[in-house]
Amino acid sequence: MESIVMALVGGMVIGLASSLMLIFNGRVTGISGIANGFLSFVSGERLWRGAFLLGLIGGGAIVAINQPQLFQQTERSLSVTILAGLFVGFGTVMGSGCTSGHGVCGISRLSIRSLAATAVFMAVGILIATLFKNLVGA
Repeated sequence: MESIVMALVGGMVIGLASSLMLIFNGRVTGISGIANGFLSFVSGERLWRGAFLLGLIGGGAIVAINQPQLFQQTERSLSVTILAGLFVGFGTVMGSGCTSGHGVCGISRLSIRSLAATAVFMAVGILIATLFKNLVGA
């Protein structure tokens, strides 16, 4: 029961943060787009993007330090986890959107494009995880 409550609270916080970003900044909260804009040095919006990323990482770090039991432990090494994250980030930039941008913001705005993108993300993710588990044992 506690995990359901935590998921509901997490979902509400994500929805609130996405809504506030759209209302006050006029932007969809796509993490990969924000990170890409920050790292590309092309955008003139580096300050708010950096502040957003700092808050995202810092908030997670504060929770991890104070409530480490809230994070699931993984058997994967840190390097594999970082590599997987980089692949996901690169793929989402190539695909012009990520699960947060399309899945949270796009679907809530009834975007057909975002619904299709999220369905593809989920299907490919399930397929790759299943293949890795059965072929590699990972």
